[in-house]
Amino acid sequence: MKVLIDGREVSGHEGMTILEASNLLGIEIPTLCHHPDLTPTGNCRVCVVEVEGARTLVGACHTPIAEGMVIHTRSLKVLTARKATVELLMAGHTGECVTDEDTHRCGLRKLADQLESGAPRFPMRNPRRYPAEELNPYVRRDMSKCILCRRCIGACREKAEKNVFSMAYRGFASKVIVDFDGPLTTDVCRDCGICVDYCPTGALSKPAKGGGAK
Repeated sequence: MKVLIDGREVSGHEGMTILEASNLLGIEIPTLCHHPDLTPTGNCRVCVVEVEGARTLVGACHTPIAEGMVIHTRSLKVLTARKATVELLMAGHTGECVTDEDTHRCGLRKLADQLESGAPRFPMRNPRRYPAEELNPYVRRDMSKCILCRRCIGACREKAEKNVFSMAYRGFASKVIVDFDGPLTTDVCRDCGICVDYCPTGALSKPAKGGGAK
């Protein structure tokens, strides 16, 4: 099947996503919750694109192409939506990268720089703050940096073949939890740390040498 992306034609197979088709053309669409190793979920909405005839913007990471689609990845509508999404994520993100100009480890901060997104216009009165957990020798957990991308859930389920993480609560109180919202101890997670490689913001990281439970 053939589709038109930013005025360029590309052929793809059934089931191919807009993101995959764009990659064939070398057209970069920013992503945050998406990872090529994991099943796409479209949680963060950073990868939205405009499809002519569609009522709303669609997520490129999980929307399959269809014959004759005409897609715009950098229209004013798309860029405005992406910037607003990143601003909202930054407003609720309490990682050090929000104020530290020299911190480049955070995927969200890198994305904000790429989109030339300014300071968030949506100040949070009560930002989510949680004490860092250092009980596990494989994973240090700082949920204050979490942006609810759910990559850790996917990595744990699909790569480690476990189900340590899950989502709980609603709205602004939403949180990635362990069991019944308990700490990440070696009783539920050991000899792994796969999730660390998939976290884009440092909410999950490797403990300092000698850290973790004794």
